[in-house]
Amino acid sequence: MIFGLFAILAIYIISISLLIYGFFKVKEYQKKDLKPETSFTIIVPFRNEEENLPILLESFSKLNYPTDLFEVILVDDASNEKFQVSNFPFPISQLDNIRVSNSPKKDAITTAMQHVKTDWVITTDADCIVPENWLLTFDNYIQQNKVSMLAGAVTYQCENSFLDHFQQLDLTSLQGATIGSFGLNKGFMCNGANFAYAKAFFESLNGFEGNDKIASGDDVFLLQKAIQKFPEKVYYLKAKEAIVTTKPTENWKSLFYQRVRWAAKTSSYNSTFGKFLGLIVFFGNLSFVIGFFSFLLGICSYPIFVIFSFSKISVDFILLSITNRFLEKKRIKSLLLSSLWYPFFSSTVALYSLFGSYQWKDRQFKK
Repeated sequence: MIFGLFAILAIYIISISLLIYGFFKVKEYQKKDLKPETSFTIIVPFRNEEENLPILLESFSKLNYPTDLFEVILVDDASNEKFQVSNFPFPISQLDNIRVSNSPKKDAITTAMQHVKTDWVITTDADCIVPENWLLTFDNYIQQNKVSMLAGAVTYQCENSFLDHFQQLDLTSLQGATIGSFGLNKGFMCNGANFAYAKAFFESLNGFEGNDKIASGDDVFLLQKAIQKFPEKVYYLKAKEAIVTTKPTENWKSLFYQRVRWAAKTSSYNSTFGKFLGLIVFFGNLSFVIGFFSFLLGICSYPIFVIFSFSKISVDFILLSITNRFLEKKRIKSLLLSSLWYPFFSSTVALYSLFGSYQWKDRQFKK
């Protein structure tokens, strides 16, 4: 058994090391002094977000971008109360979601696309805040590169609690894996809170056709379809001025169901690399859990468990630290405690996602 655990660890270390290499392959982008040219429609699907939407819209009003080059479409997915749109210095409209599939968010984006008149679409979530040079950075990159789809980074606005620190570590690991996979030309993951694509490109892909039976995945499945058909047109925008900030979940139950929802998509990936990496990460975390209980039961000696743990945590730390340096100006807090707890949490989420249902926006969804 010990040999098997170390074999998994070896594959895990090689895989994470490749992601670290890929992370550095994606060069950080600095916006230029180019005159804005790209027209954007910002699509925001939402449900019961009356507290968060005004904050998001306020951040839109502070964008350093001509108001005649962007508009906002809010798509209400059956909120309990109608959100009242105030006056803002940019065009804004509100639509009711037209449900035709098992995926509320994909339906919301498809509903909005029928009203998009701009060249590009960029999606974000209602609980986000965008930086002032968000659209300007995307525009500059689009002008300088032959690109039809761009994925951007997302980070958390954390309070001083272990739950928030743990989520920051988790999201940082996902962002690191995302950037690293793009650097290896194996992009398979992105975040719909910061995701842009040309309207014509979306239409050429037939939108979400083929994966609308899965409740979530408006981002990753569209990305994987795009990379499968037109890999040369899909890029990652590694730019500090384009990082979107979002809120962490408020309790462990919400976090668990959120991560189950994310994990449930993995088996339906079109990306072989994405599936392989998902399995390696799962078995890497599970092997840590098995090693821990083997140590408690006396099957595994203390020195062997320490070597195993140190090796795994060390390679994780490298990916986390370089990613956090890009995402945040401050260090990740509770790093050691979060790193020790993460394998138990992650393994439970992965196993539950194979069989269990999950809650999302006050609704129940099956695997």
